[in-house]
Amino acid sequence: MIHLPEEKLEDILVKAGVLTSEIFKTLEEEAKRKQQSVAEIVISRGLINKDYFFLLLSKALGVERVNLGAVGIDERVLHLLPEDIARQRNAIVFKGNEDGSFNVAMEDPTNLETIDFLTLRLSGPIHPYLATEDDLNRGFLLYQRELTQNFKKIIEDNIRQSLRSKVRGNLEEAAADLPIVAIVDNLLSYAISSRASDVHFEVLDDGVLVRFRIDGILHEIVRMPKEIHPAIVARVKILSELRVDEHTHPQDGRFRYKVGSDSIDVRVSIIPTFYGEKIEMRLLAAAQKPLSFSELGMFEDTVKLISEAISKSYGMVIVCGPTGAGKTTTLYSVLNVLNKPSVNIVTVEDPIEYDMRYVNQMQVNTAAGITFAGGLRSILRQDPNIIMVGEIRDAETANIAVQSALTGHLVLSSLHTNDSPTAVPRLMDMDIPPFLVSAVLNAITSQRLTRKIHMDCIESYIPSKDMLQSIEKQMNELGDKSAQMPKTFYRGKGCDACNHTGYLGRVGIFEVLSVTEEVRKLIISPTFDLDILRKKAREGGMITMFEDGLRKVELGLTTIEEVIRVMRE
Repeated sequence: MIHLPEEKLEDILVKAGVLTSEIFKTLEEEAKRKQQSVAEIVISRGLINKDYFFLLLSKALGVERVNLGAVGIDERVLHLLPEDIARQRNAIVFKGNEDGSFNVAMEDPTNLETIDFLTLRLSGPIHPYLATEDDLNRGFLLYQRELTQNFKKIIEDNIRQSLRSKVRGNLEEAAADLPIVAIVDNLLSYAISSRASDVHFEVLDDGVLVRFRIDGILHEIVRMPKEIHPAIVARVKILSELRVDEHTHPQDGRFRYKVGSDSIDVRVSIIPTFYGEKIEMRLLAAAQKPLSFSELGMFEDTVKLISEAISKSYGMVIVCGPTGAGKTTTLYSVLNVLNKPSVNIVTVEDPIEYDMRYVNQMQVNTAAGITFAGGLRSILRQDPNIIMVGEIRDAETANIAVQSALTGHLVLSSLHTNDSPTAVPRLMDMDIPPFLVSAVLNAITSQRLTRKIHMDCIESYIPSKDMLQSIEKQMNELGDKSAQMPKTFYRGKGCDACNHTGYLGRVGIFEVLSVTEEVRKLIISPTFDLDILRKKAREGGMITMFEDGLRKVELGLTTIEEVIRVMRE
């Protein structure tokens, strides 16, 4: 994000009528407390649309804004600046001019030091353009093509060197063998550049399969000889400070991996399987900031309902969905909104995924006796206003969470259910009496993550008759009679930047069940019926996840196939 003097930013936003000087001063104090910029706070609070913010900046700075998706990038000049320097400087060279000058998209076109550096590096004058983070990422993705072409060759060369190596007996020596180190480093670097969230090393009867999870979908990346598997496992164990000589019990660890100027936290899980030990590595940006509600993909009506639910000083707000649906990310976004000097926020999580300033975060550690239930009991002695429990997994945790919400605390948590209404009987199954469920719930939200259409290769299309019939049939199975077929269908044609998938990134689809007085009466009714609760919620205006997905299909944010896929998970 561009760093402007606070006076200049205040002048821009106040003149545009976005906020008053008094509000700006308040946001300035909050930004200092959270160690964020005022611009980040303004956007995350939804006070201004990101595109409009950059339009205002462009006019105020007298610097033209560039949309790299629209103007394109000349790859011949792109590679004049190596990827590591481009990422470090947050700059993409996208066009060379006849007079020897270069057009450069920059996060901060006012940074004279970077402009001077690039002028010397490229041996020509620089024309800086203002670009958003999304614009710059388009350029960074193009570097991936070259990396993809070289990746398999690099891996194959190192595998051959490893197989020729004489280091065999001692696993720690084998793990320090240069080809093994290079294989693990290159796989991690490639995973990060591919935007993978997870890396899987799976040992088969005849080799080792490496797969990346990208935008929620697993992709096979490379196969390696089984002979090098023990050394790779040992290398990961050493990085994670795990026992190299332990092969029969699961082990969990983590380490930090540096790529360019960025650091990635790698969470490691190793389990014994039939053919050997399987490695799973979760990649988490070390400096990642919580997303705003709009960045998560929430529309204004959804944001309004959630904002009303978390504005109360007590009660429970639960986020539901299967594993990998983005529940924790949503909870962190809620915490970021609630994180103010006037409240004490304490969490118990497994694991801690984002480090949040001024939020007291406790890590579950069963070996040390710290469970969700035990941690929650300890939290209650810490004078909290707001409590976040990473997940309600059992009756004991559910009971303590409910009692906490009854005694003047706002409790946030997640639950594994398919939709919002189902959370009610799920809590009852955990031995929470209906009258308590009714009393403590403020709202229940459910979500899924769908892949986003890549905007650089988006196109509208007319589905075939057979496809329309198939879509309609699945819509009837998943939705309700009020669900409307989208008037326009979109898809990504596929290009190099999105690896010819037509998708890039993910966006959430949501449903929020506000627990109104009518809903509370249904919950405590002796004849409670889940279908009646769903019906009443719909009559009360609840937009289901499926309907929210159809709204995003209509806007070209995702495809109908994606919505149907994630709803069937």
